[in-house]
Amino acid sequence: MKRNSLSSFNVSLWLLFTTVILQAVESAKGKYAHMLFNELFEDYSNALRPVEDTDKVLNVTLQITLSQIKDMDERNQILSAYLWIRQSWYDAYLKWDKDKYDGLDSIRIPSNLVWRPDIVLYNKADDDFSEPVNTNVVLRYDGKITWDAPAITKSSCVVDVSYFPFDSQQCNLTFGSWTYNGNQVDIINSLDSGDLSDFVEDVEWEIHGMPAVKNVITYGCCSEPYPDVTFTLILKRKSSFYIFNLLLPCILISFLAPLGFYLPADSGEKVSLGVTVLLALTVFQLMVAEIMPPSENVPLIGKYYIATMTMITASTALTIIIMNLHHCGSEAKPVPQWARVVILDYMSKIFFVYDVGENCTSPRRKKEEEQKLEGDEGYQSRHTEVGSHLPSRNDDCDIKEKPNGNFNKSCGAHADINVRETVNCCSCYKMLIKNIEYIANCIRDHKANRAKGIEWKKVAKVMDRFFMWIFFIMVFFMSVLIIGKAA
Repeated sequence: MKRNSLSSFNVSLWLLFTTVILQAVESAKGKYAHMLFNELFEDYSNALRPVEDTDKVLNVTLQITLSQIKDMDERNQILSAYLWIRQSWYDAYLKWDKDKYDGLDSIRIPSNLVWRPDIVLYNKADDDFSEPVNTNVVLRYDGKITWDAPAITKSSCVVDVSYFPFDSQQCNLTFGSWTYNGNQVDIINSLDSGDLSDFVEDVEWEIHGMPAVKNVITYGCCSEPYPDVTFTLILKRKSSFYIFNLLLPCILISFLAPLGFYLPADSGEKVSLGVTVLLALTVFQLMVAEIMPPSENVPLIGKYYIATMTMITASTALTIIIMNLHHCGSEAKPVPQWARVVILDYMSKIFFVYDVGENCTSPRRKKEEEQKLEGDEGYQSRHTEVGSHLPSRNDDCDIKEKPNGNFNKSCGAHADINVRETVNCCSCYKMLIKNIEYIANCIRDHKANRAKGIEWKKVAKVMDRFFMWIFFIMVFFMSVLIIGKAA
């Protein structure tokens, strides 16, 4: 028990001694840091370039770390990004011997106390011209200053939406000194590209690289060279959102347009379906137009919408024409012979268009012709029987009537009455025959007109089926073409 208590006491004593030593060291370092700060900034000015020789170039090393893409405004062509900007340079007036200050090799001081290069984003597209964040800088004993500052930048980016939503964009971030030329301040790339190790994945864009290139440009205003570093941000759009919310609904709606040809003409909904589909696509077209810049480059999905709307407009116009053919009545001309051969004989079989009771082997049209021939033969036979019967009675009348108007005397008074009845019966039969012929002609004309209207309806039905398949094929190939761009 005594040994355990002694060991615990020793550990506690050792911890207490270590804490006291550390506090003493920290207090000593704090004392030397205050002393160093007062001596360094006693005669220091942050207004002048910190070089001993004014003709000497001050090298500034620049490193950009991309943390997050906040927004890509395609309509205004502005890229908003969250960056970490690291700049490092050597200040000739901020050096010390670390052995004189108890081995103190670095201190952290506010950045506004030291000279800072005026490196700005050249293609800035922000209305706010505020100063950079005044974070602390790390000052080393050899005069090296490292300044890490976060920044939310808004840069102009030329957006090409020709292949939206399967597009890739390249946005430049150009950094350079605003007032110092290349003979005073030179910019050096810390890395060959931007640092993407701490990048937060974006929901809309994929980062495929951020190469950095140094440029030395001589502007027209000045003869001195002005160096800058351009970071090219290569972006690839994630198209899943637009496929499921803009593209697939358009494809599904466009497949409804050919079905308008399949609707019966008597339903009264053929034209209204085409107009409804056209209005739905117009809404989607306006949604795309709101997010796209007003440029001459029409996006790929916009071209698809325009092509689909043109196709639906053409299908609606063809539907109106075909409905006029369907409602051709008895006043219309007969179906032309070429239309009978091409449309009624061949195309109807290709597109499987048959009337009720028809099939591929025995079309109804042949049956109707056979029935019509049989009906005409029966009518002619009946008309012959009636005609052969009626002239016999007329012959009797002629036999009994003399040319001079005198009747046979053997008939007597009773024969006179029979002859008058026979003459009256002959006139009645003649009127009956005329009425029957009139009714038969009316029925024949009605059947002919009805057959003519049926033929026009069948022509309209065949044309409906023909255009339905044509437009289905067009929609299919247009959809495959637009989806193939995603590969």
